[in-house]
Amino acid sequence: MTNVSSLTHAISINPTTGEQIGHYPFESDSALQAALTRTATGFRAWRSKPVEQRTQLLINLGQALRNNSGAMANMITLEMGKPIAQARGEIEKCAQLCEWYAEHGPAMLSSEPTQVEGGKARIEYRPLGPILAVMPWNFPIWQVLRGAVPTLLAGNTYVLKHAPNVMGSAYLLLEAFRQAGFPEGVFEVINVTPEGVSKAIADPRIAAVTLTGSVRAGMAIGAQAGAALKKCVLELGGSDPFIVLDDADLDEAVKAAVIGRYQNSGQVCAAAKRLIVEQGIAREFTRKFVEATRQLVVGDPLATTTYIGPMARFDLRDELDQQVRDTLEEGATLLMGGKKAEGPGNYYEPTVLGNVTDQMTSFKQELFGPVASIITARDAAHALELANDSEFGLTATLYTRNVELARQMAGELETGGVFINGYSASDPRVTFGGVKKSGFGRELSHFGVREFCNAQTVWLDRR
Repeated sequence: MTNVSSLTHAISINPTTGEQIGHYPFESDSALQAALTRTATGFRAWRSKPVEQRTQLLINLGQALRNNSGAMANMITLEMGKPIAQARGEIEKCAQLCEWYAEHGPAMLSSEPTQVEGGKARIEYRPLGPILAVMPWNFPIWQVLRGAVPTLLAGNTYVLKHAPNVMGSAYLLLEAFRQAGFPEGVFEVINVTPEGVSKAIADPRIAAVTLTGSVRAGMAIGAQAGAALKKCVLELGGSDPFIVLDDADLDEAVKAAVIGRYQNSGQVCAAAKRLIVEQGIAREFTRKFVEATRQLVVGDPLATTTYIGPMARFDLRDELDQQVRDTLEEGATLLMGGKKAEGPGNYYEPTVLGNVTDQMTSFKQELFGPVASIITARDAAHALELANDSEFGLTATLYTRNVELARQMAGELETGGVFINGYSASDPRVTFGGVKKSGFGRELSHFGVREFCNAQTVWLDRR
């Protein structure tokens, strides 16, 4: 395939080979305007559809995802390097998401009546309008749908601006919506430059904005949305603590820590990035963790036995490598890995850093790749202090047999989610989001349905 400029096209590069596999011209301003017109027109019809019709289309979408699972998973793997088994799991999780909201979502939109002095009142949940979504590459389908499905169920329309390196996945998802029977304008994909994103945010046809991405991107999008007086939801980075106390089931904790750190080749916001281990078991935990990490299969992401594939972008591998080298220069111990893999492809060796302290780079910054940092805590109180010593606050994990202590510590952890004796995950039954520089607003559960709703109070017979 002929190489084209990233100034004029969204470029997809296969991280396994380094070859360009797709290029998609950025759309003109007239094409952007047409898309915004379609979504505004589509909203007027979509909001008026009975919720039962919207839920049926969600069921159809779940089936369309399963029907196209092979092609979609293959595209994810080719575009961003996710091991194929994990890519297939992502599509199935999205299909289940559609079905769950089709079953449980309508109740979340029900009118809430109440008695008030001098009359009656009720709260109604009304859709806001077209929602602009700026999405990342690490979960090309799940990240989109976990926001889009509840948003669409509520009667909003959805305009997706996806990451440039996964536009192939974006267009396959658009085709799935068409196969499911969604009307024109309900789910739109725009392929635009940052300037085009700014124009969309400022456009009066866009009612609100959601972004999943970096802190820098969140600051930029949040500022633009604020200037336009539009609500936004920001799901940003994380440097999630994984706390292991002396009384934990060590084997279970190690198993969860390995999965929590290295799934999706370590490219997960809500991942076990800082392993904070109480000193009584720190040496044994470290030995077992390194031993388990050595067993992970690194290789061709199209092979079903592969657990760690290439990183999605070459520039991010360079950034990760620099963070590792800085941490080692600051005094950390290299227990395994620690460098770019030799040969073709954008691979980084599964890496474990020991003797990390709260003054080192890998503690203070988010490491978005297959690198784990092990930090020793004096006791539970010190572990809690270390966990909260971060500008991020997405999720935290805590392993201990003392459930009462765990619940107490959970109340003091400055994160949007806490997982006791289990690694972090997202599920439609519970809300997902962060605090501090991990962002604000919530996705999933009933919060995700109502996040882009006007909670309208309707008074009856007030005298």
